[in-house]
Amino acid sequence: MTTRPARTQLGSTGPATSALGLGCMGMSALYGPADETESIATVHAALDAGVTLLDTGDFYGMGHNELLIHDALRSRNREDVQISVKFGAQRGPDESWLGYDASPAATKTALAYTLRRLRTDYIDVYRPARLDPNVPIEETVGAIADLVKAGYVRHIGLSEVGAATLRRAAAVHPISDLQIEYSLISRGLEAEVLPTARELGIGITAYGVLSRGLISGHWSNDRAVDKADFRGFSPRFQGDNLAHNLSLVEALRAIAEAKGASVAQVAIAWVSSRGADIVPLVGARRRDRLTEALGALDVTLSQADLDAIEAAIPAGAAAGERYSAAQMAHLDSEH
Repeated sequence: MTTRPARTQLGSTGPATSALGLGCMGMSALYGPADETESIATVHAALDAGVTLLDTGDFYGMGHNELLIHDALRSRNREDVQISVKFGAQRGPDESWLGYDASPAATKTALAYTLRRLRTDYIDVYRPARLDPNVPIEETVGAIADLVKAGYVRHIGLSEVGAATLRRAAAVHPISDLQIEYSLISRGLEAEVLPTARELGIGITAYGVLSRGLISGHWSNDRAVDKADFRGFSPRFQGDNLAHNLSLVEALRAIAEAKGASVAQVAIAWVSSRGADIVPLVGARRRDRLTEALGALDVTLSQADLDAIEAAIPAGAAAGERYSAAQMAHLDSEH
């Protein structure tokens, strides 16, 4: 039987939660069509397995993901689940991306709609999806702090911000956690952001731990990509970049097979091994992928294993940026 995830706390001030979370974005957006019935069954399976942290964004499927989570939680006790919500991304009716708005009025309006879609009285962790270049982070955090005082939000998180922004935000209100991409091939936070978060007592919720399936062990050079799947445009999934990155996966596969584990399980276990303050989010859309991800809890990496992984995939080994140039420009964490 697969081990149940341990209980942990998001940072020094955040909620108690499971040490592994479920990222729900792919159930509604960006990875092509998903089966809604299977998605809900996957959420139920995660909860039954002891995963209590559900991560979403109000712009995932233009509200669809929040509605889906509401449907999945109909028969569950709200107090047993921690819901983390990102806001601020602006979308057009044609699903185009229009920028970010994390002004105080937009922040409070977004939360009002989120509470209605989720049919809940509060959000456990509320966070801007990106730093709004037109709004000082102090104003955004101050607006969420108002919502905390009013009881609509329990904790404040951030997403993809740099060390300086973390410090400015934490000076206004305690920050529970920083959501940021972290995987064997996305390690940019290690130099400055992670040490600063630890200094401030801010936890890390790590998304993209399998680099959107690229290092899952299931991706192939000839895989067809749906036109609605953003991986069809992602630099790391293109041409020579893809071939190079898949060669890294094969090096990791040899290590995984020697341990009797899958590539995905070793990749997830590696992120977990980086510290007790790091909670990986797995983006499973199906129960079989969830089962595989949960198997990472049974994988213990020795120092020899970690050394072998580092030799196979050293920091900076990936070919291509993690987003397009336009999207990278929105990442305060990369500046």
